[in-house]
Amino acid sequence: MQNLQVIVSGSTGLVGQALCRQLRADGHAVRTLRRQTNGRSSPNASSESRGTRSEGEPIAWDPPRGLLDPQQLDGVDCVFHLAGHSIAAGRWTAQQKQLIRDSRVQATHQLVQQICQLPSPPRTFICASAMGIYGDCGDQLVDEATPAAKSFLAEVVSDWEAACQPLVDAGVRVVHPRFCMILSRSGGALGQMLPIFRWRLAGRLGSGEQYWSWIALPDVISALQWMMCEPSATGAYNVAAPAALTNAEFTNTLARTLGVSAILPAPAWGLRLAMGEMADALLLCSCRLVPQRLTDAGFEFQYPQLAPFLAQELAPAES
Repeated sequence: MQNLQVIVSGSTGLVGQALCRQLRADGHAVRTLRRQTNGRSSPNASSESRGTRSEGEPIAWDPPRGLLDPQQLDGVDCVFHLAGHSIAAGRWTAQQKQLIRDSRVQATHQLVQQICQLPSPPRTFICASAMGIYGDCGDQLVDEATPAAKSFLAEVVSDWEAACQPLVDAGVRVVHPRFCMILSRSGGALGQMLPIFRWRLAGRLGSGEQYWSWIALPDVISALQWMMCEPSATGAYNVAAPAALTNAEFTNTLARTLGVSAILPAPAWGLRLAMGEMADALLLCSCRLVPQRLTDAGFEFQYPQLAPFLAQELAPAES
């Protein structure tokens, strides 16, 4: 595989950290975007803009205003744009919703506009997206051709993807990995669930009949690497294991893996009381994702089934 020059935003998140580690292990030159809101350029910005780009040196970035020195992205091979305010960071007040939207749509719009002005824009731009674009689909199988829903998250994700259209028009290869629930013991949803299950305080959420789409973190990283290296990869891809489970099935599988019971269901009304609108969008919403485009392209999942993945991921570490 050819060694590439790669830029990653959102590098401190669960996916970003794992992606940067793997890319560097594979020999690629990786730099990250670092939030810098004091209006000053990074110390080496002037020399880097003259072509002495330092591998590993973070690039200063103020999301509302964009890159402090856009020239540092000139001529790179691929940009992974993974940054965005967590949708589960707090109750969805008007202010929280604006943060969620602006950190995705406005920040991406600003970054895209700057990239379009470069003499040699990146050849590939992989911008994170999410299954929230589909909304609540019950037990319907949801592939990439499923139309966008009409909800807060669906509209944010639709506008997020649309913010990249100027790059498509400029001839940049743009890919939108539509992520579902990403599982790793290191953090994210699974990391938050583990203490609750180990304390035996877990159970199905609401009816438990809603589908939860999931994917193992190693498969996410493999899918992103494939998108970077496959020249035919464009547009949206559902990044999800091929076997979605209902919430009740997911809960029972995790409980069995940990050797505990899951007998304390959380009623839908209680979740809505505690979390408001976020409960319906994140916990009670049913989305049975099918990774149709990845499957059609021959992508092979290392962990297509939940139980074997959890058994390996949660096995006691060898001393």
